[in-house]
Amino acid sequence: MKGRFTSGLMKKAPWQLSENEVTPREVLRDRRQIIKALGLGAIGASIPGYVQAGLFDLFGEQTPAPEFVTTPLTYIKPALYQSDDETLTPYEKVIGHNNFYEFGTDKADPAANAQGLKVDPWILKVEGEVDTPLTLSYDDLFKFALEERIYRLRCVEAWSMVIPWVGFPLAALLKKAGVKPEGKYVAFETLFDPEQLPGQRNRLMGGGIHYPYVEGLTIAEAGNELSFLAVGLYGNTLPPQNGAPIRLVVPWKYGFKSIKSVVTIRVTQRQPPTSWNQLAPHEYGFLANVNPLVDHPRWSQASERRIGAGGLFSATRIPTQMFNGYGEQVAHLYQGVDLRKHY
Repeated sequence: MKGRFTSGLMKKAPWQLSENEVTPREVLRDRRQIIKALGLGAIGASIPGYVQAGLFDLFGEQTPAPEFVTTPLTYIKPALYQSDDETLTPYEKVIGHNNFYEFGTDKADPAANAQGLKVDPWILKVEGEVDTPLTLSYDDLFKFALEERIYRLRCVEAWSMVIPWVGFPLAALLKKAGVKPEGKYVAFETLFDPEQLPGQRNRLMGGGIHYPYVEGLTIAEAGNELSFLAVGLYGNTLPPQNGAPIRLVVPWKYGFKSIKSVVTIRVTQRQPPTSWNQLAPHEYGFLANVNPLVDHPRWSQASERRIGAGGLFSATRIPTQMFNGYGEQVAHLYQGVDLRKHY
């Protein structure tokens, strides 16, 4: 049985979020109906899939995702990570509007193509500059003290969500392994299995990325209280399109930093390569902090489209906050850093 409770002894901070209001789940429409209604049928047939994805993202609509088999989790819901100032993104949007190029570049592709992903058994290795290298099984991932963290997620594409993750602090795992003084960075790597992840065997389908997908943080970022390893969302284990069985969540950075389906965490002495920085270094920096003052070369980052519950044209345009609103917790990590140059 899923255990959920809130401690009344912990003081809420201004940045903390909660499920004050949850929009009903029955919100999605078939995208084909939109095409027909807008008279775009003939035009849409000639537009590449990745362009169509961007076009229909403007409307916040995707083909409804299928039902997923997930498992309820037992976790605490501490007041430290709850507040009453945000509305949760509807569950169907969270599982149906995804960037996971290993399963395709359209926002609906991951939900459609990831359902056969085998997550049990799973091996997560923690290695590199650590005192005790770890090899964790699927069951081991759920032996940490699990808690709910409600975080804003800001995509570099200028859309955003509010998601109730379940998991544990990255710092808890690094403490278990013991980071050596030589450790300055933490590198992450996604599962590489082209048989299960079709985008890895088809570069066009996979967005041109050189796989496996890799990401990285400084050791200070990794040890920050907000850095989180999620094993669930909305109280259940993660669906595969959201990064099952374990993914990183760093809410003050653009979403591509929050790497999915992680199999290796490696503490290193040197800054590790990261996938999007390798693909387009002039567009995607290593830090990738949410910064409304530094535009992407092809669009503004001053505002974002908050994914909501309604249908056509329902998404709300809101101003983007520096560090996605988490400056109180993370701004000190970048003292003396030129965030326009080191984006």
